[in-house]
Amino acid sequence: MRTWAKAATAVTATGVGTLAYASLYERHAFVVREVDVPVLPPGSRPITVLQISDVHMTPGQTRKQRWLRSLVEYEPDLVVNTGDNLAHLETLPEVLDAYTDLLNVPGVFVFGSNDYYSPTMKNPVRYLVGPSGVRRRTADLPYEEMRSAFTGAGWLDLNNATGAIDVRGSSLSFAGLDDPHVGRDDLDAIPSVADPSADLAVAVVHAPYLRAIDAFNVQGYPLILAGHTHGGQLRVPGFGALVTNCDIDRRRARGLHQHRTAGHDASSLHVSAGCGTSPYAPVRFACRPEATVLRMRPVDSPRN
Repeated sequence: MRTWAKAATAVTATGVGTLAYASLYERHAFVVREVDVPVLPPGSRPITVLQISDVHMTPGQTRKQRWLRSLVEYEPDLVVNTGDNLAHLETLPEVLDAYTDLLNVPGVFVFGSNDYYSPTMKNPVRYLVGPSGVRRRTADLPYEEMRSAFTGAGWLDLNNATGAIDVRGSSLSFAGLDDPHVGRDDLDAIPSVADPSADLAVAVVHAPYLRAIDAFNVQGYPLILAGHTHGGQLRVPGFGALVTNCDIDRRRARGLHQHRTAGHDASSLHVSAGCGTSPYAPVRFACRPEATVLRMRPVDSPRN
């Protein structure tokens, strides 16, 4: 009995310590991950893209706000915001304050479910058995005010829409979908073929559901950017993400991977692990909160 009691005590202490680490330290241990992406035509000038995702801002998150303000130091040529900026009815001013300098940089955005619907308490075990979804269908967050602030700063709204920006001498075309996680995506709203005249065609979506990224690959987008997964949020060293909260496989819960459908060239798919959490699951383990700097370069240039 003494041996059993010691083992139980050790397991409990390990669990408490892990929870404390995940909730008190790692979810605040922000990091910027830099990724090499050889997708531009030969002879193009390199482009620095900053991808921000899954901020999930709640009142009083001053450390996160300071970190977001610091990202302008990476001197991005383009900002891509892949959604879920909000997690509270009153935090839009804090989000916009944190983005102040980044809003002066050319940008594009799509929304996630937590730009429309405030989070509610759920059984965390549900995340282990399938995508969480949103039951409430009346949007209660100030997404229209946020949309107006973003577009007023010159960012392109890609929610079921297309657009184009010239960046460092390259013409970039974009197509985006509203969030598939809550059924707001409309594939019929975007062209069936990526713009062939662009130097690079980029697809943007919050949640990397297969129906969305399959369509983008078939349409001929060489680069797809997404968020939503939180990188799994809880990862087991040597195993990886436990879940993705959508139907993409766990192996691609974060980072740069290839996505290919039968008969089509592969697209580069980048899934951001994001920098926030739901206020009802404020933990990260082996999955630090992140923003990503994508160093896009010509396909024929050496990696720096």
